[in-house]
Amino acid sequence: MTNLSGTNLNNGSAVGPQGEGRDSPSTFPAYPAYRDSGVEWLGEVPHHWESRRLKFLFSLQKRPVVDSDGIVTCFRDGAVTLRANRRTDGFTNAEKEIGYQGIRRGDLVIHAMDAFAGAIGVSDSDGKSSPVYSACTPNEGVSAYYYARLLRHMALAGFVSSLAKGIRERSTDFRWSDASEIYLPFPSISEQTQIARFLDHETARIDALIEEQQRLIELLKEKRQAVISHAVTKGLDPTVPMKDSGVEWLGEVPAHWVVRKGGYIGMLFGSEAVPEYMVNDSGSLPFLKVGSLSADTLSIRQWDFFVDASIEKAYRPRSQFVVFPKRGAAIFLNKVNVVEVSALLDPNLMGWEMETGNNAYYFANVLKCRGLSELADVSTVPQINNKHISPEKFPVPPFAEQNDIVAFLDTEITRFDQLVAEAEQGVSLLQERRSALISAAVTGKIDVRDWQPPANTQAPEPVVAEAN
Repeated sequence: MTNLSGTNLNNGSAVGPQGEGRDSPSTFPAYPAYRDSGVEWLGEVPHHWESRRLKFLFSLQKRPVVDSDGIVTCFRDGAVTLRANRRTDGFTNAEKEIGYQGIRRGDLVIHAMDAFAGAIGVSDSDGKSSPVYSACTPNEGVSAYYYARLLRHMALAGFVSSLAKGIRERSTDFRWSDASEIYLPFPSISEQTQIARFLDHETARIDALIEEQQRLIELLKEKRQAVISHAVTKGLDPTVPMKDSGVEWLGEVPAHWVVRKGGYIGMLFGSEAVPEYMVNDSGSLPFLKVGSLSADTLSIRQWDFFVDASIEKAYRPRSQFVVFPKRGAAIFLNKVNVVEVSALLDPNLMGWEMETGNNAYYFANVLKCRGLSELADVSTVPQINNKHISPEKFPVPPFAEQNDIVAFLDTEITRFDQLVAEAEQGVSLLQERRSALISAAVTGKIDVRDWQPPANTQAPEPVVAEAN
């Protein structure tokens, strides 16, 4: 079994923009005394806490359905609500025959197949669900909100998966028959309610910080793209005279630039039929597949496939060219890269080898700004070929200016990427803090009995204990 008591609470908290937050587990007191729970995964618990099996805390329900009820869904974030907040138009006999059941607001709901990913929560609606769900009502002295937090924590820590696999080989289902035998901590109802109330407030604060960081990441990515687009279509000098390019997507360009069709900028080429048995995971001649392309950089981050260099004379490896997918869903990911070394392409890729005096990195940026999906034929299977790129018109600055733009973008993109990486690290640290805080609270590693929300903050709706 997974030992959840091994969480490092002192080192697992995040450091945000203003240092250690007051919601770090290490900032809350421990209980005065602890004892061994006798449960391997749980470890020590507060001295006055008991341990009980889940089947003695909740009662499994098998209710009849009500025709007017909507479908209740349990999501991986722990939300249990009406699907798309809508009601269905009726309930068929076929659905009844496969065992649909009634769900009521306040039920603890466990999704058997998705529990390992956190699909455990308390329903906020009356409705109905398929038999893949277990719906349970709390017994006297039990808060469904506290145990939903505890069970989700166990699931996300891997305990649910390890238990399910131990019972049914090659299965990750988590059904009531398994869950009901688990020993869980049993604080008093007042402590359960207080812990749930504390976590509702504190995780809401952390979630708001995460959302703020995620908005920042999106803004940085949008700004990054705007800088690239402006540089490759308007140049770096804001004082130069402009002219109408005659191309709708391009608009005005510097007056001294020219506009040329793709076929005159470089030569488009496809793959050659390399037998699959010649493709290996090591070698001296790279073989590029769609999966090796990067979406967020122009560089190939790693080479996954190779062919033996002895076949080089039989084929025509090329270098210093732009590469992009020519068919399939990868077109919508707008993956455009530059290959600097000699390489061969698989049949799902197309290359664009620049004429002398054209910088491959500049035109890779231009092609990304234009957008592969805007150029592709998407009527059936998405695809791009010579007829899409050759007649398309692109801006062509003087070669020296292309090089200056590429150098400028190298610096700017690096700066934006560093800012995005810092923001993503902030999100990761906040998520670790959130997880550590939940773990500490639900297992009694911190004492929140005297906790109250700060006077200057608005607490979320209080949790109502389901005491009978």
